[in-house]
Amino acid sequence: MPYNTHIKKACLPLAILLSIFSFGCVRGGLTNTDSHEYYNGMVVCAYPDASQVGLDILKKGGNAVDAAIAVQFALAVTVPEAGNIGGGGFMVYRAADGQSNTLDFREKAPAAATTNMFLDSAGNPVPDMSLSTHKASGIPGSVDGMVEAHNKYGKLNWADLVQPAIDLANSGFKITKELAHDLNKTQAEFKKLNPGKTYFIKDTPWKEGDILVQGDLGKTLTLIRDKGWYGFYDGPVADELIAEMKNGGGIFTKTDLQNYHAIWRKPIIGKYKNYTIITMPPPSSGGIALLQLLHAVEKYPLHRWGHNQDSTVQLIVEAERRVYADRSKYLGDPDFFKVPVDSLLNPAYINQRMKTFSWDAATPSASVLPGTFVGYESTQTTHYSVVDRDGNAVSITTTLNNGFGSKIVVKGAGFLLNDEMDDFSEKPGVPNLFGLIGGTANSIQPNKRMLSSMTPTIVEKDGKLFMVVGTPGGSTIITSVFQTILNVVDFDMGMQDAVDAKRFHSQWLPDEVYMESGALDTLTRQKLQKKGYKIINDHPIGRVDAILKTKWGYYEGGADPRGDDTKLGY
Repeated sequence: MPYNTHIKKACLPLAILLSIFSFGCVRGGLTNTDSHEYYNGMVVCAYPDASQVGLDILKKGGNAVDAAIAVQFALAVTVPEAGNIGGGGFMVYRAADGQSNTLDFREKAPAAATTNMFLDSAGNPVPDMSLSTHKASGIPGSVDGMVEAHNKYGKLNWADLVQPAIDLANSGFKITKELAHDLNKTQAEFKKLNPGKTYFIKDTPWKEGDILVQGDLGKTLTLIRDKGWYGFYDGPVADELIAEMKNGGGIFTKTDLQNYHAIWRKPIIGKYKNYTIITMPPPSSGGIALLQLLHAVEKYPLHRWGHNQDSTVQLIVEAERRVYADRSKYLGDPDFFKVPVDSLLNPAYINQRMKTFSWDAATPSASVLPGTFVGYESTQTTHYSVVDRDGNAVSITTTLNNGFGSKIVVKGAGFLLNDEMDDFSEKPGVPNLFGLIGGTANSIQPNKRMLSSMTPTIVEKDGKLFMVVGTPGGSTIITSVFQTILNVVDFDMGMQDAVDAKRFHSQWLPDEVYMESGALDTLTRQKLQKKGYKIINDHPIGRVDAILKTKWGYYEGGADPRGDDTKLGY
């Protein structure tokens, strides 16, 4: 899920779209303003064709869940870096009547997984074993998740939701300059890990405008269209997947596939001022961490201090260090580890944690330890937001983990394997791909779901839908969602401006603050550095796709200019 490898696609020309429909398409970087008022629905996601697929479903009478399912499969074709059927994710759903639910379709460890499976005989992690091998893959959950979502909330026929992705796979689509760059950059790995030829390998360099046809993926999607769950977890596709595992030394079996089931979980719901935050529970760390961060800053006058000013940045960094320290010890799969949710979200606990920093100097991360509380017993991602004409809302974040996952294509089935096993803690104190530290709570165990930073979120104001938000970005997901919410609530930004605003990120360890170019003015940067904050210039952080319900009742989208993400409404 690296934030610098995701979702940078071109968008259809606005003038052409407006000449056909009464909706807008804004590519990040073209404009921050959108004067159109969209009352009937909106889709914001990482690729224009996928947004168009979702909008078409809404216009045909589908609801937000129908559109989200269609977008998921379309992204599996158009955004191979992160869109997927071989990965997993999380969905937060809010019905128009205010009822909410969350769906966990996160990948699981195979039954044959062991705690030390990525360690050598000396007990040290084997380089890249959890990233670029068949053993790096968890049991995929995306297809089962979409089937579950459709069974519970879908309105249109399943086949109608999958067919647009089949068309894109079989007919092909023009790749963008950014995708061409990413494919070229990954050619050596594709060739090494995929003996023979896959459609990602090309004898000459990929260039903008080349057509990417994915016939094997189209065949797999056709089986999913016709047979639903059985089209992926049983039959020819399952056979091809298991054959790939056996040929590459992987460890999951057909029984693992058939035993996989997504789980409906009770949302994490909390308050920030007069707003209600509906977000994802564990095994996502995002929901708990987001609410901890919001409560940590709630009593401070952020609006008076100003956006990205020294006091604001210092407060947020200090809160982030403490929250990520807690994440390292207390968060994991709740089916295997008793996550102390109530204690972590207790205002008294959060306030006590925030009393340990000084405005005069940075708190060294080495001195920030996971908190303690009475009664505790120890024992390349993409996001899309959808709202329909009735006010039903869906926030989904889905991933393969690294860009293009493990880089291994399932021969004959045409989809990429994830490398989500790296999101487990291979060894206490050893960082994963994103530098995140973990412990026992997130250790590898058979059939366990790995911890995630994905933070799909829906916000209410006065009991009514207010915002749908989320982002890719690995460990920066939580802080990007957090800052986007603050931008709207505390800094009075519209949705697009809130998404455009420069971001920064701190995650406890390493003891650094990552800043997008232009996030701080020179004086603010100097003030923070004098207090001991180590500021690192970084790549663009996150790819936030969000929707705001304005006080006038129409939908306002935010498509991230860090990519060519697209917002479409009508």
